[in-house]
Amino acid sequence: MQIIALGLSHRTAPVELREHLAFGPQELPLALARLKRLPEVAEAVLVSTCNRTELYAVCADPRAAAKALLAVLVELKGISADAIRPALYQHEGAAATVHLFRVAAGLDSMILGETQILGQVRDAYHQANQAGIVGKVMHHLMHQALSAAKRAQTETGISAGAASVSYAAVDLAKKLFQTLQGRTVMAIGAGETAKLTVKHLQSAGAARILVANRTLERAQRLADQVGGVPVPLEEVPRHLPQVDVIISSTGAPGYVVHRRDLEEAMRHRRGRPVFLFDIAVPRDIDPDCNRLDGVFLYDIDDLQQVVAQNLLERTREAKRAEGIIGEEMNRFQGWLRSLKVVPTIRLLRDKVEAVRREELARALNRLPDLSERERQVIEAMTVTLVNKILNEPTQRLKGMAEQGEAGPAAEAVQKLFALGDEPPSDAPGRDDEEAPPVPSPRAVTGQG
Repeated sequence: MQIIALGLSHRTAPVELREHLAFGPQELPLALARLKRLPEVAEAVLVSTCNRTELYAVCADPRAAAKALLAVLVELKGISADAIRPALYQHEGAAATVHLFRVAAGLDSMILGETQILGQVRDAYHQANQAGIVGKVMHHLMHQALSAAKRAQTETGISAGAASVSYAAVDLAKKLFQTLQGRTVMAIGAGETAKLTVKHLQSAGAARILVANRTLERAQRLADQVGGVPVPLEEVPRHLPQVDVIISSTGAPGYVVHRRDLEEAMRHRRGRPVFLFDIAVPRDIDPDCNRLDGVFLYDIDDLQQVVAQNLLERTREAKRAEGIIGEEMNRFQGWLRSLKVVPTIRLLRDKVEAVRREELARALNRLPDLSERERQVIEAMTVTLVNKILNEPTQRLKGMAEQGEAGPAAEAVQKLFALGDEPPSDAPGRDDEEAPPVPSPRAVTGQG
């Protein structure tokens, strides 16, 4: 069996196509049920975000599976294969594994090192598992991917530092105030960046939100979305003494916050600092405000410089993260190779267990006067003996398989123990899961 990845992302598809192929929460159950019915696919996970739609599958024939997966996208999304095909990429084997690990770690994201994708991959795995389309290989693959991503994000600085203007503003405000708990924020203007920044500030603890705009109706709409209070634009100076953080993005031709207004406000603030975030071009806030004691003013260039420096650091850390991904990928590939000897191990254990039962029954029949306790002691001894004899060759055979060196050894074991003339299947599944140790004596007592 092989692992394949089929999908498209912001790297290969425009936003219009990504939107068309995205699967919302209500669409996922139907999509997973449809994937479950595909004879070409044994296991599958569907990852769908605003920046990517990807299908990960375990299959016997990658070409047939990819064709079937594409047909499902065409069917469910009502779009032609020709419209999708130019944006599609397909990875097989180790390349598919590495791709998933990099995606989960944020190494393939639009913003390098972003952490949201890790939770999205985890959710996709859980949903596919609940749909009954995840088996042994996909379970192991997804667990390894999540582990690799977690290591990459915690052991390196790939996710450190703000990577967007809105996050940069929040980070700077946190450094200035130590905590944003209980702070008052004013958004001047109701654009998307201002809204996003306000939401980030709220998440960081800001308690009160004021929204000022030239059109009070737009101010009301944004205030409703963030639980804030609308303020007429001309009343901004009156509220400045109570405001700790200002985000301004009006697009007005002149300043909307003047030095004289802020100077008056600072007298009432009695030394309490204020942070001003001017994302407008042309600027909304008089640059001379930065000369006032306790006033910290950053314009769009300042914030973009912070973002650029953070992204540069993330790029440097990405090399370390790629090393971690390589380690985890090799570990998974080793486990995958070890599955090839599981059928041999199962056959060997089954044969030895049959001999153990037969010889135990013969011995117990010759000792009819034994008590139940004595029979259990003898059986326990045979179980322990078999497990101890088989443990080392089993572990050695698996270790050799992980290194890709078990073929001759597995063949020799089959011939030496007459386990069959046909080589074992390497297809993962119920029949080739690693055989458990010989059962405990309590489970088989009295069967001899």
